[in-house]
Amino acid sequence: MHRTILSVKNITKQYLATQSSGISDISFDITEGEIVAIIGESGSGKSTLLKAIYGLLSLDSGEVRFQDKRVLGPDEQLIPGHKGMKMVTQDFSLNIYAKVYDNIASMLSNTDIKSKHEKTVEMMEHLHIAHLSAKRITELSGGEQQRVAIAKALVSDTRMLLLDEPFSQVDALLKNQLRADLKRIATDTGVTVVLVSHDPADGLFLADKLLLMKDGRLLQQGAPRALYNDPEHLYTARLLGNANVLNAAEAATLGIDTSGKHLVFYPEWVLIGSGSSAFTIKDVYYKGFYEELLLEGQGGLQFRGIQLSVGSGHKKNDQVLVNIGRYVISN
Repeated sequence: MHRTILSVKNITKQYLATQSSGISDISFDITEGEIVAIIGESGSGKSTLLKAIYGLLSLDSGEVRFQDKRVLGPDEQLIPGHKGMKMVTQDFSLNIYAKVYDNIASMLSNTDIKSKHEKTVEMMEHLHIAHLSAKRITELSGGEQQRVAIAKALVSDTRMLLLDEPFSQVDALLKNQLRADLKRIATDTGVTVVLVSHDPADGLFLADKLLLMKDGRLLQQGAPRALYNDPEHLYTARLLGNANVLNAAEAATLGIDTSGKHLVFYPEWVLIGSGSSAFTIKDVYYKGFYEELLLEGQGGLQFRGIQLSVGSGHKKNDQVLVNIGRYVISN
């Protein structure tokens, strides 16, 4: 059974005394080997929380405990940051004139040269950069530099890896590969990963646990599947998926009583060809292996992002019956 490796208790860090900025009263636990994604809109406090975990900030209140010992702040130690963790920032902190191999190997002691070489090569192979071993950092793309930075952070038996926007410089084709590599490495090595991302898809793809931030507060936390299927807030639904949101009056036109709250559903929960609600297809967008429909119903009510397989035969201005097969009532 995995034990708690990190415990965050009621931490607050405000940058400005006159207005809310930073993070406020945040608590959660992380168990060994978990991949945790901190997601939220720009300015929600994601990066501040990551820095607080690592010990780069002096907290106003609360504490962070790593392996049951308090993480010291920057005013309590000579070199800020915790030795049991490694953080990879968006600037990568690489020696740009050194070779890939030397950047990674520099994290290991020279007391056992054979072991140092074996660990370096193994980590390069893990991240599919062994073929770049002799290249200088200046010769690499942003995505390749990202992989080197992660390899450098992991090679010295790191117990927790902190990643700030790890996929920001990786193109769409390589993003899924790097996500899969991170997940595999976490499984193989048992390292705990905490990442910050502006893209909720990173969390849904990778994480065992999501921490949803809004205005410096932890709004909701839990397994990605649970949060996606049962969002407690409109913010959660809109952040995690292309959610359609209806107010109480709009929901009533479909015969659904929300008791004054909002009705929320994702496009894939909508069934075309069944139900009693008639809609007009206002537009059809070709997306490759599927088509996306814009539907309009009574009183101009619109459903966006409804997906059908290519070749379904539906055309613009067609009339269709629609049934919301599943929905949630949310604040």
